[in-house]
Amino acid sequence: MYEFLSGPMVWIAFIIFIAGSLYRIIYMLQGAKKDKIVFPHMSFKHSVASLIHWMIPFNSRYMRQRPIFTIISFAFHICLVFTPIFLLAHIVLFDESWNISWWHIPDEVADWMAIVVIAGGIFYLLRRLTDPVVNNVTDASDYLLLTITVLPFITGFIAYHQWFDNRTMIILHMIAGEIMLIAIPFTRLSHMLFFVFTRAYYGSESGYIRRSKDW
Repeated sequence: MYEFLSGPMVWIAFIIFIAGSLYRIIYMLQGAKKDKIVFPHMSFKHSVASLIHWMIPFNSRYMRQRPIFTIISFAFHICLVFTPIFLLAHIVLFDESWNISWWHIPDEVADWMAIVVIAGGIFYLLRRLTDPVVNNVTDASDYLLLTITVLPFITGFIAYHQWFDNRTMIILHMIAGEIMLIAIPFTRLSHMLFFVFTRAYYGSESGYIRRSKDW
């Protein structure tokens, strides 16, 4: 099981992730091309301005009105993206398999970043359960996606600290990570693929068409 998950299944997960992501992006661009409004109304200037403003914490009115949510959201997403990319154990696997390596973060830092993701997941869960507005638009798929997102970090944290049976936890960690990778193009996790496009569109619509700011 370990050999399959650390070998062929990694290839399968990455191929599905890359192919699925390319398909979703190309399909979206083709749909936008058929629309007579989207591309003609796109503005590079306003697209970049919108992206920059929304990527800086508290740089928009929406963020300033929700300080706790803003802090947790930025911390959660930063740690979610950069922890698996710059984790030494993952880089070692890439180096062993494809002779590719890059800079890594210290294990102690990665450990705390995993805790941030887990804590953020708990925050989002409680928010969906207790906030009437969010709860009203929440269904079972939202809880499933939250589980898919956080489970690789929970299993990785446990495996790193060698709690329970370590080999079993490593296997569960690999399964969870590969499921998340495969799920990204085909679920609402795909917002990571479309963030730039949606932000550029809203920025152009506000700045170029309405002559206003979207922040």
